[in-house]
Amino acid sequence: MDNERSEMDVIKLPGLMRNYVSFVGMAIAAASFTSIVLLLLIELTSGIENPYTDLVTFILIPSVMVFGFALVAGGMLLERRRRRGKSAEEIAAYPIIDLNDPVRRRRLLVFVSLAFAFLFLSAFGSYRAYEYTESVTFCGQACHDVMKPEFVAYNASPHAKIRCVECHVGGGAEAYFRAKFSGMRQLYGVVTGHYNRPVMTPVHNMRSADATCQNCHWQEKFHGDKLRVFNHYGFDEKNTLSQTRMTIKVGGGDPSNGPVGGIHWHMNVNNKVEFIASDERRQIIPWVRLTDASGRVTEYTVRDKVMSGADIAAASKRSMDCIDCHSRPAHNYLSPMEAVDRSLDAGRLDVRLPFIKAKAVEVLSADYATNDDAVRAIADTLNSYYSANYPQQMASVGPAIAELQQIYQTYFFPEMRTNWSTHFNNIGHYNSLGCFRCHDGQHFSNDGKVIRNDCNICHATIDQTAGGITAVAENGAFRHPVNLGDKNTWQCAACHKGDRTFKHPLDLGDISRFQCAECHKPQPGTTRTW
Repeated sequence: MDNERSEMDVIKLPGLMRNYVSFVGMAIAAASFTSIVLLLLIELTSGIENPYTDLVTFILIPSVMVFGFALVAGGMLLERRRRRGKSAEEIAAYPIIDLNDPVRRRRLLVFVSLAFAFLFLSAFGSYRAYEYTESVTFCGQACHDVMKPEFVAYNASPHAKIRCVECHVGGGAEAYFRAKFSGMRQLYGVVTGHYNRPVMTPVHNMRSADATCQNCHWQEKFHGDKLRVFNHYGFDEKNTLSQTRMTIKVGGGDPSNGPVGGIHWHMNVNNKVEFIASDERRQIIPWVRLTDASGRVTEYTVRDKVMSGADIAAASKRSMDCIDCHSRPAHNYLSPMEAVDRSLDAGRLDVRLPFIKAKAVEVLSADYATNDDAVRAIADTLNSYYSANYPQQMASVGPAIAELQQIYQTYFFPEMRTNWSTHFNNIGHYNSLGCFRCHDGQHFSNDGKVIRNDCNICHATIDQTAGGITAVAENGAFRHPVNLGDKNTWQCAACHKGDRTFKHPLDLGDISRFQCAECHKPQPGTTRTW
Protein backbone atom coordinates (compact mmCIF):
# COMPACT_ATOMS: atom_id res chain seq x y z
CA MET A 1 0.00 0.00 0.00
CA ASP A 2 2.85 2.35 0.84
CA ASN A 3 4.50 1.58 -2.51
CA GLU A 4 1.28 2.38 -4.37
CA ARG A 5 0.94 5.61 -2.42
CA SER A 6 4.53 6.55 -3.17
CA GLU A 7 4.03 5.86 -6.87
CA MET A 8 0.82 7.90 -6.92
CA ASP A 9 2.65 10.81 -5.30
CA VAL A 10 5.27 10.92 -8.06
CA ILE A 11 4.45 13.67 -10.52
CA LYS A 12 4.09 12.10 -13.95
CA LEU A 13 6.04 13.33 -16.99
CA PRO A 14 3.10 14.60 -19.06
CA GLY A 15 2.18 16.89 -16.22
CA LEU A 16 5.41 18.80 -16.70
CA MET A 17 4.28 19.83 -20.19
CA ARG A 18 1.39 21.81 -18.70
CA ASN A 19 3.05 25.24 -18.86
CA TYR A 20 2.88 28.18 -21.23
CA VAL A 21 6.41 27.78 -22.62
CA SER A 22 5.83 24.14 -23.60
CA PHE A 23 2.39 25.01 -25.02
CA VAL A 24 3.99 27.66 -27.25
CA GLY A 25 6.68 25.17 -28.31
CA MET A 26 4.06 22.54 -29.18
CA ALA A 27 2.10 25.11 -31.19
CA ILE A 28 5.25 26.11 -33.12
CA ALA A 29 6.21 22.48 -33.78
CA ALA A 30 2.68 21.56 -34.88
CA ALA A 31 2.40 24.60 -37.16
CA SER A 32 5.82 23.85 -38.66
CA PHE A 33 4.93 20.21 -39.30
CA THR A 34 1.65 21.23 -40.93
CA SER A 35 3.50 23.76 -43.11
CA ILE A 36 6.01 21.13 -44.23
CA VAL A 37 3.21 18.73 -45.20
CA LEU A 38 1.37 21.45 -47.13
CA LEU A 39 4.53 22.57 -48.95
CA LEU A 40 5.33 18.97 -49.87
CA LEU A 41 1.84 18.56 -51.30
CA ILE A 42 2.19 21.80 -53.25
CA GLU A 43 5.58 20.70 -54.61
CA LEU A 44 4.24 17.31 -55.67
CA THR A 45 1.08 18.62 -57.33
CA SER A 46 1.87 22.08 -58.73
CA GLY A 47 4.66 21.21 -61.18
CA ILE A 48 6.07 24.73 -60.70
CA GLU A 49 9.74 25.00 -59.79
CA ASN A 50 10.70 27.63 -57.24
CA PRO A 51 14.30 28.00 -56.04
CA TYR A 52 13.13 28.83 -52.52
CA THR A 53 10.61 25.98 -52.00
CA ASP A 54 13.18 23.39 -50.94
CA LEU A 55 15.06 25.99 -48.90
CA VAL A 56 11.92 26.74 -46.88
CA THR A 57 10.58 23.16 -46.76
CA PHE A 58 13.71 21.26 -45.79
CA ILE A 59 15.92 23.82 -44.05
CA LEU A 60 14.10 26.85 -42.64
CA ILE A 61 10.81 25.33 -41.38
CA PRO A 62 12.48 22.20 -39.90
CA SER A 63 14.80 24.55 -38.02
CA VAL A 64 11.73 26.32 -36.63
CA MET A 65 10.18 22.95 -35.70
CA VAL A 66 13.32 21.91 -33.82
CA PHE A 67 13.18 25.26 -32.04
CA GLY A 68 9.59 24.43 -31.04
CA PHE A 69 10.68 21.06 -29.61
CA ALA A 70 13.45 22.82 -27.72
CA LEU A 71 10.86 25.16 -26.20
CA VAL A 72 8.80 22.15 -25.10
CA ALA A 73 11.81 20.59 -23.38
CA GLY A 74 12.87 23.91 -21.89
CA GLY A 75 9.38 24.54 -20.55
CA MET A 76 9.33 21.10 -18.91
CA LEU A 77 12.65 21.76 -17.19
CA LEU A 78 11.44 25.13 -15.94
CA GLU A 79 8.19 23.57 -14.71
CA ARG A 80 10.12 20.81 -12.95
CA ARG A 81 12.34 23.38 -11.23
CA ARG A 82 9.31 25.45 -10.23
CA ARG A 83 7.51 22.46 -8.69
CA ARG A 84 10.58 21.29 -6.82
CA GLY A 85 10.87 24.67 -5.20
CA LYS A 86 7.19 25.03 -4.28
CA SER A 87 5.88 21.49 -3.72
CA ALA A 88 6.61 18.91 -1.06
CA GLU A 89 5.66 16.14 -3.48
CA GLU A 90 8.36 13.89 -4.82
CA ILE A 91 9.60 14.62 -8.35
CA ALA A 92 10.90 11.51 -10.12
CA ALA A 93 14.49 11.83 -11.29
CA TYR A 94 13.70 9.96 -14.52
CA PRO A 95 10.50 9.04 -16.37
CA ILE A 96 8.83 6.00 -14.84
CA ILE A 97 8.45 3.13 -17.33
CA ASP A 98 6.11 0.49 -15.92
CA LEU A 99 4.87 -1.76 -18.73
CA ASN A 100 2.42 -3.40 -16.31
CA ASP A 101 0.53 -0.12 -16.15
CA PRO A 102 -1.71 0.00 -19.27
CA VAL A 103 -1.76 3.82 -19.26
CA ARG A 104 2.02 4.10 -19.21
CA ARG A 105 2.30 1.27 -21.74
CA ARG A 106 0.05 3.10 -24.19
CA ARG A 107 1.95 6.33 -23.65
CA LEU A 108 5.28 4.60 -24.28
CA LEU A 109 3.91 2.98 -27.44
CA VAL A 110 2.67 6.34 -28.72
CA PHE A 111 6.00 7.98 -27.86
CA VAL A 112 8.08 5.29 -29.60
CA SER A 113 5.83 5.37 -32.68
CA LEU A 114 6.08 9.15 -32.93
CA ALA A 115 9.83 9.00 -32.34
CA PHE A 116 10.32 6.51 -35.19
CA ALA A 117 8.09 8.57 -37.48
CA PHE A 118 10.02 11.72 -36.56
CA LEU A 119 13.38 10.02 -37.15
CA PHE A 120 12.21 8.74 -40.54
CA LEU A 121 10.95 12.17 -41.56
CA SER A 122 14.14 13.77 -40.21
CA ALA A 123 16.28 11.39 -42.26
CA PHE A 124 14.22 12.12 -45.38
CA GLY A 125 14.29 15.86 -44.74
CA SER A 126 18.03 15.84 -44.00
CA TYR A 127 18.77 14.05 -47.25
CA ARG A 128 16.57 16.45 -49.20
CA ALA A 129 18.30 19.36 -47.47
CA TYR A 130 21.70 17.92 -48.42
CA GLU A 131 20.50 17.29 -51.97
CA TYR A 132 19.17 20.83 -52.25
CA THR A 133 22.36 22.48 -50.94
CA GLU A 134 24.31 20.52 -53.57
CA SER A 135 22.02 21.61 -56.41
CA VAL A 136 22.61 24.23 -59.10
CA THR A 137 19.38 25.91 -57.99
CA PHE A 138 20.77 26.50 -54.50
CA CYS A 139 24.15 27.72 -55.76
CA GLY A 140 22.78 30.02 -58.43
CA GLN A 141 19.37 31.20 -57.29
CA ALA A 142 19.15 31.09 -53.48
CA CYS A 143 21.30 34.25 -53.33
CA HIS A 144 19.80 35.57 -56.53
CA ASP A 145 21.21 39.11 -56.73
CA VAL A 146 24.76 38.12 -55.80
CA MET A 147 25.09 35.01 -57.95
CA LYS A 148 22.96 36.11 -60.90
CA PRO A 149 25.92 36.90 -63.22
CA GLU A 150 27.57 33.54 -62.52
CA PHE A 151 24.30 31.62 -62.85
CA VAL A 152 23.18 33.24 -66.11
CA ALA A 153 26.61 32.91 -67.74
CA TYR A 154 26.84 29.31 -66.49
CA ASN A 155 23.58 28.41 -68.25
CA ALA A 156 25.01 29.84 -71.49
CA SER A 157 28.29 27.92 -71.15
CA PRO A 158 29.44 24.53 -72.50
CA HIS A 159 29.54 23.25 -68.90
CA ALA A 160 25.89 23.93 -68.09
CA LYS A 161 25.22 20.22 -67.52
CA ILE A 162 27.87 20.00 -64.79
CA ARG A 163 26.73 20.86 -61.26
CA CYS A 164 28.50 23.75 -59.54
CA VAL A 165 29.58 21.56 -56.61
CA GLU A 166 31.54 19.21 -58.87
CA CYS A 167 34.12 21.97 -59.35
CA HIS A 168 33.59 24.26 -56.37
CA VAL A 169 32.99 21.74 -53.55
CA GLY A 170 33.99 18.19 -54.42
CA GLY A 171 33.06 14.85 -52.91
CA GLY A 172 33.14 13.66 -49.32
CA ALA A 173 31.97 14.94 -45.96
CA GLU A 174 35.06 17.08 -45.36
CA ALA A 175 34.60 19.05 -48.58
CA TYR A 176 30.86 19.42 -47.92
CA PHE A 177 31.23 20.83 -44.40
CA ARG A 178 34.15 23.05 -45.38
CA ALA A 179 32.01 24.55 -48.14
CA LYS A 180 29.01 25.04 -45.83
CA PHE A 181 31.08 26.70 -43.10
CA SER A 182 32.52 29.01 -45.73
CA GLY A 183 28.97 29.64 -46.90
CA MET A 184 28.00 30.94 -43.45
CA ARG A 185 30.39 33.86 -43.91
CA GLN A 186 29.00 34.47 -47.38
CA LEU A 187 25.43 34.27 -46.05
CA TYR A 188 26.27 36.95 -43.50
CA GLY A 189 27.59 39.13 -46.31
CA VAL A 190 24.41 38.66 -48.34
CA VAL A 191 22.14 39.42 -45.37
CA THR A 192 24.08 42.55 -44.39
CA GLY A 193 24.79 43.66 -47.96
CA HIS A 194 28.55 43.50 -47.42
CA TYR A 195 29.78 41.54 -50.44
CA ASN A 196 32.07 42.28 -53.35
CA ARG A 197 30.65 43.78 -56.52
CA PRO A 198 31.74 42.07 -58.69
CA VAL A 199 32.39 38.70 -57.08
CA MET A 200 36.17 38.50 -57.12
CA THR A 201 38.06 35.95 -59.19
CA PRO A 202 40.06 33.81 -59.45
CA VAL A 203 38.75 31.69 -56.59
CA HIS A 204 41.89 31.12 -54.53
CA ASN A 205 40.61 28.00 -52.76
CA MET A 206 39.45 26.38 -56.00
CA ARG A 207 40.02 22.65 -56.25
CA SER A 208 42.89 21.62 -58.52
CA ALA A 209 42.37 20.60 -62.13
CA ASP A 210 43.29 17.03 -61.17
CA ALA A 211 40.10 16.84 -59.11
CA THR A 212 37.86 18.79 -61.50
CA CYS A 213 38.70 19.25 -65.19
CA GLN A 214 40.55 15.98 -65.52
CA ASN A 215 37.58 13.94 -64.41
CA CYS A 216 36.34 14.51 -67.97
CA HIS A 217 39.34 15.90 -69.87
CA TRP A 218 42.16 13.35 -69.75
CA GLN A 219 45.43 15.28 -70.07
CA GLU A 220 47.42 12.25 -71.25
CA LYS A 221 45.13 12.07 -74.29
CA PHE A 222 45.50 15.68 -75.50
CA HIS A 223 46.93 15.69 -79.02
CA GLY A 224 46.63 17.08 -82.53
CA ASP A 225 45.65 20.36 -84.15
CA LYS A 226 42.27 22.00 -84.55
CA LEU A 227 40.95 24.15 -87.38
CA ARG A 228 39.39 27.42 -86.21
CA VAL A 229 37.71 30.08 -88.31
CA PHE A 230 37.57 33.56 -86.80
CA ASN A 231 34.94 35.89 -88.29
CA HIS A 232 35.00 39.60 -87.53
CA TYR A 233 32.57 42.15 -88.94
CA GLY A 234 33.50 45.72 -89.72
CA PHE A 235 32.09 48.99 -88.42
CA ASP A 236 31.24 50.14 -91.94
CA GLU A 237 27.78 50.41 -93.47
CA LYS A 238 27.95 46.91 -94.99
CA ASN A 239 29.31 45.25 -91.84
CA THR A 240 32.09 43.85 -94.01
CA LEU A 241 33.29 40.39 -93.04
CA SER A 242 36.97 39.69 -92.33
CA GLN A 243 37.87 36.05 -91.88
CA THR A 244 40.97 34.31 -90.58
CA ARG A 245 41.44 30.56 -90.79
CA MET A 246 43.97 29.10 -88.39
CA THR A 247 45.31 25.77 -87.26
CA ILE A 248 45.33 25.84 -83.48
CA LYS A 249 48.14 23.66 -82.19
CA VAL A 250 46.37 22.02 -79.27
CA GLY A 251 49.09 19.39 -78.99
CA GLY A 252 49.76 17.41 -75.85
CA GLY A 253 52.33 15.99 -73.50
CA ASP A 254 52.19 12.24 -74.10
CA PRO A 255 54.44 11.00 -76.95
CA SER A 256 52.34 7.84 -77.29
CA ASN A 257 49.47 9.95 -78.68
CA GLY A 258 51.42 12.27 -80.94
CA PRO A 259 54.22 14.83 -80.94
CA VAL A 260 54.84 16.55 -77.61
CA GLY A 261 54.20 20.27 -78.02
CA GLY A 262 51.53 22.82 -78.76
CA ILE A 263 49.40 24.67 -76.26
CA HIS A 264 48.82 21.68 -74.00
CA TRP A 265 52.56 21.23 -73.60
CA HIS A 266 51.98 23.27 -70.44
CA MET A 267 50.03 20.32 -69.06
CA ASN A 268 52.76 17.80 -69.93
CA VAL A 269 52.71 15.30 -67.09
CA ASN A 270 56.53 15.20 -67.19
CA ASN A 271 56.94 18.95 -66.73
CA LYS A 272 56.07 21.23 -63.86
CA VAL A 273 55.45 24.92 -64.49
CA GLU A 274 55.21 27.23 -61.48
CA PHE A 275 54.73 30.98 -61.37
CA ILE A 276 54.36 33.96 -59.06
CA ALA A 277 51.62 36.51 -59.73
CA SER A 278 52.03 39.97 -58.26
CA ASP A 279 48.33 40.83 -58.50
CA GLU A 280 45.15 39.19 -57.23
CA ARG A 281 43.84 38.44 -60.72
CA ARG A 282 47.06 36.71 -61.86
CA GLN A 283 47.55 39.05 -64.80
CA ILE A 284 51.07 40.20 -63.90
CA ILE A 285 53.55 37.32 -63.71
CA PRO A 286 57.14 38.42 -62.97
CA TRP A 287 58.60 34.95 -62.25
CA VAL A 288 58.24 31.50 -63.86
CA ARG A 289 59.99 28.24 -62.99
CA LEU A 290 60.11 25.17 -65.23
CA THR A 291 61.13 21.76 -63.92
CA ASP A 292 61.50 19.34 -66.84
CA ALA A 293 61.37 15.54 -66.96
CA SER A 294 65.06 15.22 -66.10
CA GLY A 295 64.66 17.39 -63.01
CA ARG A 296 66.50 20.36 -64.53
CA VAL A 297 65.17 23.67 -63.18
CA THR A 298 65.06 26.90 -65.19
CA GLU A 299 63.82 30.17 -63.71
CA TYR A 300 62.61 33.12 -65.78
CA THR A 301 62.13 36.67 -64.55
CA VAL A 302 61.01 39.87 -66.24
CA ARG A 303 64.11 41.82 -67.12
CA ASP A 304 63.04 45.13 -65.57
CA LYS A 305 61.29 43.49 -62.59
CA VAL A 306 63.89 41.02 -61.35
CA MET A 307 62.83 39.52 -58.03
CA SER A 308 65.36 38.96 -55.26
CA GLY A 309 65.89 35.52 -53.77
CA ALA A 310 64.17 36.63 -50.58
CA ASP A 311 61.15 37.92 -52.52
CA ILE A 312 60.88 34.66 -54.46
CA ALA A 313 61.14 32.57 -51.30
CA ALA A 314 58.46 34.64 -49.55
CA ALA A 315 56.03 34.80 -52.47
CA SER A 316 53.14 32.39 -52.95
CA LYS A 317 53.86 30.07 -55.88
CA ARG A 318 51.23 28.39 -58.00
CA SER A 319 51.62 25.26 -60.11
CA MET A 320 50.10 25.90 -63.50
CA ASP A 321 46.97 23.93 -64.35
CA CYS A 322 44.02 24.12 -66.73
CA ILE A 323 42.29 27.03 -65.02
CA ASP A 324 45.24 29.40 -65.51
CA CYS A 325 44.42 29.57 -69.23
CA HIS A 326 40.83 28.30 -69.27
CA SER A 327 39.95 30.95 -66.70
CA ARG A 328 36.25 31.26 -67.64
CA PRO A 329 35.21 27.69 -68.50
CA ALA A 330 31.70 27.97 -67.08
CA HIS A 331 31.17 31.69 -66.42
CA ASN A 332 32.41 33.47 -69.55
CA TYR A 333 31.28 37.05 -70.14
CA LEU A 334 31.64 37.90 -73.82
CA SER A 335 32.82 41.34 -74.88
CA PRO A 336 30.46 43.45 -77.02
CA MET A 337 32.60 42.82 -80.11
CA GLU A 338 32.67 39.04 -79.67
CA ALA A 339 29.00 38.74 -78.74
CA VAL A 340 27.89 40.79 -81.76
CA ASP A 341 30.19 38.88 -84.13
CA ARG A 342 28.71 35.60 -82.89
CA SER A 343 25.16 36.84 -83.42
CA LEU A 344 25.96 38.06 -86.93
CA ASP A 345 27.58 34.70 -87.68
CA ALA A 346 24.52 32.80 -86.47
CA GLY A 347 22.10 35.04 -88.36
CA ARG A 348 20.40 36.30 -85.21
CA LEU A 349 21.43 39.79 -86.29
CA ASP A 350 20.75 40.70 -89.92
CA VAL A 351 24.11 41.47 -91.56
CA ARG A 352 22.21 43.49 -94.21
CA LEU A 353 21.10 46.03 -91.60
CA PRO A 354 23.38 49.05 -92.19
CA PHE A 355 25.93 49.78 -89.47
CA ILE A 356 24.40 47.16 -87.16
CA LYS A 357 27.85 46.05 -85.95
CA ALA A 358 28.81 49.59 -84.98
CA LYS A 359 25.46 50.45 -83.39
CA ALA A 360 25.24 47.11 -81.56
CA VAL A 361 28.69 47.48 -80.03
CA GLU A 362 27.87 51.08 -79.13
CA VAL A 363 24.71 50.26 -77.17
CA LEU A 364 26.24 47.22 -75.47
CA SER A 365 29.30 49.21 -74.41
CA ALA A 366 27.42 52.12 -72.84
CA ASP A 367 27.21 52.50 -69.07
CA TYR A 368 23.83 51.80 -67.47
CA ALA A 369 22.76 51.88 -63.83
CA THR A 370 20.50 48.84 -64.03
CA ASN A 371 19.58 46.05 -66.39
CA ASP A 372 16.15 47.59 -66.95
CA ASP A 373 17.76 50.89 -67.95
CA ALA A 374 19.91 49.05 -70.49
CA VAL A 375 16.96 47.22 -72.02
CA ARG A 376 15.06 50.49 -72.50
CA ALA A 377 18.08 52.39 -73.83
CA ILE A 378 18.94 49.70 -76.39
CA ALA A 379 15.43 49.85 -77.82
CA ASP A 380 15.25 53.65 -77.78
CA THR A 381 18.69 54.14 -79.37
CA LEU A 382 18.20 51.70 -82.23
CA ASN A 383 14.62 52.77 -82.97
CA SER A 384 15.67 56.41 -83.02
CA TYR A 385 18.74 55.84 -85.23
CA TYR A 386 17.13 53.61 -87.85
CA SER A 387 13.83 55.50 -88.06
CA ALA A 388 15.81 58.67 -88.78
CA ASN A 389 18.44 57.20 -91.15
CA TYR A 390 17.09 53.93 -92.60
CA PRO A 391 13.29 53.91 -92.21
CA GLN A 392 13.00 51.28 -94.95
CA GLN A 393 14.94 48.84 -92.73
CA MET A 394 12.65 49.06 -89.68
CA ALA A 395 11.35 45.50 -90.20
CA SER A 396 14.80 44.19 -89.19
CA VAL A 397 15.21 46.55 -86.25
CA GLY A 398 12.76 44.81 -83.89
CA PRO A 399 14.53 41.41 -84.03
CA ALA A 400 17.89 43.19 -83.69
CA ILE A 401 16.70 44.96 -80.54
CA ALA A 402 15.45 41.69 -79.04
CA GLU A 403 18.77 39.96 -79.79
CA LEU A 404 20.87 42.77 -78.29
CA GLN A 405 18.69 42.90 -75.19
CA GLN A 406 19.20 39.15 -74.80
CA ILE A 407 22.97 39.54 -75.21
CA TYR A 408 23.04 42.26 -72.58
CA GLN A 409 21.00 40.25 -70.09
CA THR A 410 23.32 37.25 -70.58
CA TYR A 411 26.75 38.89 -70.33
CA PHE A 412 26.34 42.30 -68.67
CA PHE A 413 25.26 42.92 -65.06
CA PRO A 414 25.52 46.58 -64.02
CA GLU A 415 24.07 46.03 -60.53
CA MET A 416 26.94 43.64 -59.76
CA ARG A 417 29.42 45.65 -61.90
CA THR A 418 30.20 42.48 -63.84
CA ASN A 419 31.13 42.09 -67.51
CA TRP A 420 33.98 40.94 -69.74
CA SER A 421 36.32 43.69 -68.47
CA THR A 422 36.07 42.61 -64.82
CA HIS A 423 36.53 38.88 -65.49
CA PHE A 424 39.27 38.27 -68.03
CA ASN A 425 39.28 35.20 -70.22
CA ASN A 426 42.91 34.11 -70.49
CA ILE A 427 42.30 31.89 -73.52
CA GLY A 428 44.13 33.60 -76.36
CA HIS A 429 45.32 37.18 -76.18
CA TYR A 430 42.84 39.28 -78.14
CA ASN A 431 41.11 41.44 -75.52
CA SER A 432 43.36 40.69 -72.54
CA LEU A 433 46.96 39.68 -71.90
CA GLY A 434 46.16 35.97 -71.81
CA CYS A 435 49.14 34.09 -73.26
CA PHE A 436 51.25 37.25 -73.19
CA ARG A 437 51.34 37.23 -69.41
CA CYS A 438 54.33 34.91 -69.84
CA HIS A 439 54.89 34.72 -73.61
CA ASP A 440 55.81 38.38 -74.00
CA GLY A 441 59.48 37.97 -74.95
CA GLN A 442 60.46 39.71 -71.71
CA HIS A 443 60.93 36.72 -69.39
CA PHE A 444 64.62 35.71 -69.35
CA SER A 445 66.63 33.07 -67.53
CA ASN A 446 70.10 33.64 -66.08
CA ASP A 447 71.69 31.87 -69.05
CA GLY A 448 69.87 34.04 -71.61
CA LYS A 449 66.94 31.81 -72.50
CA VAL A 450 63.65 33.58 -73.17
CA ILE A 451 60.01 32.50 -73.01
CA ARG A 452 59.22 32.87 -76.70
CA ASN A 453 56.40 34.96 -78.11
CA ASP A 454 56.43 33.63 -81.66
CA CYS A 455 52.89 33.35 -83.00
CA ASN A 456 53.58 30.01 -84.64
CA ILE A 457 54.19 28.26 -81.33
CA CYS A 458 50.45 28.00 -80.75
CA HIS A 459 48.80 28.61 -84.11
CA ALA A 460 49.50 28.77 -87.82
CA THR A 461 47.48 31.00 -90.14
CA ILE A 462 46.16 29.26 -93.26
CA ASP A 463 44.65 32.26 -95.03
CA GLN A 464 42.93 35.58 -94.39
CA THR A 465 39.98 37.15 -96.19
CA ALA A 466 39.14 40.85 -96.12
CA GLY A 467 36.88 42.78 -98.48
CA GLY A 468 36.25 39.63 -100.50
CA ILE A 469 39.96 39.08 -101.20
CA THR A 470 41.66 35.99 -99.77
CA ALA A 471 45.41 35.93 -99.14
CA VAL A 472 47.28 32.76 -98.27
CA ALA A 473 49.45 33.18 -95.19
CA GLU A 474 53.20 33.14 -95.65
CA ASN A 475 54.90 30.57 -93.39
CA GLY A 476 51.79 30.44 -91.23
CA ALA A 477 52.26 34.01 -89.98
CA PHE A 478 49.28 36.22 -89.19
CA ARG A 479 49.30 39.52 -91.04
CA HIS A 480 47.42 42.40 -89.48
CA PRO A 481 44.83 43.93 -91.85
CA VAL A 482 46.44 47.31 -91.20
CA ASN A 483 50.17 47.91 -91.67
CA LEU A 484 51.12 48.73 -88.09
CA GLY A 485 54.59 50.01 -88.89
CA ASP A 486 56.80 50.16 -85.81
CA LYS A 487 53.79 49.25 -83.64
CA ASN A 488 53.80 45.68 -84.96
CA THR A 489 55.37 44.47 -81.71
CA TRP A 490 52.46 45.70 -79.60
CA GLN A 491 50.24 43.18 -77.90
CA CYS A 492 46.75 42.79 -79.37
CA ALA A 493 44.99 44.03 -76.23
CA ALA A 494 46.82 47.36 -76.47
CA CYS A 495 44.34 48.34 -79.19
CA HIS A 496 41.61 45.70 -79.07
CA LYS A 497 39.51 46.54 -76.02
CA GLY A 498 36.46 44.44 -76.83
CA ASP A 499 34.02 47.35 -76.76
CA ARG A 500 34.98 49.61 -79.66
CA THR A 501 37.03 49.92 -82.80
CA PHE A 502 40.51 51.40 -82.50
CA LYS A 503 40.67 55.07 -81.53
CA HIS A 504 43.90 56.97 -81.86
CA PRO A 505 45.03 58.56 -78.59
CA LEU A 506 45.39 61.86 -80.47
CA ASP A 507 42.45 63.55 -82.18
CA LEU A 508 43.53 63.14 -85.80
CA GLY A 509 40.09 63.28 -87.33
CA ASP A 510 39.13 60.62 -89.87
CA ILE A 511 42.23 58.46 -90.34
CA SER A 512 40.42 55.34 -91.59
CA ARG A 513 41.98 55.65 -95.06
CA PHE A 514 45.54 55.67 -93.67
CA GLN A 515 47.86 52.83 -92.69
CA CYS A 516 49.65 53.09 -89.35
CA ALA A 517 52.97 52.67 -91.16
CA GLU A 518 52.50 55.99 -92.96
CA CYS A 519 53.44 57.68 -89.70
CA HIS A 520 54.90 54.85 -87.66
CA LYS A 521 57.76 53.71 -89.87
CA PRO A 522 58.82 50.08 -89.37
CA GLN A 523 62.11 49.72 -87.54
CA PRO A 524 64.90 47.72 -89.20
CA GLY A 525 64.95 44.11 -88.09
CA THR A 526 61.31 43.96 -86.94
CA THR A 527 59.65 41.14 -88.83
CA ARG A 528 56.67 40.26 -86.68
CA THR A 529 53.47 40.80 -88.64
CA TRP A 530 50.87 40.72 -85.91
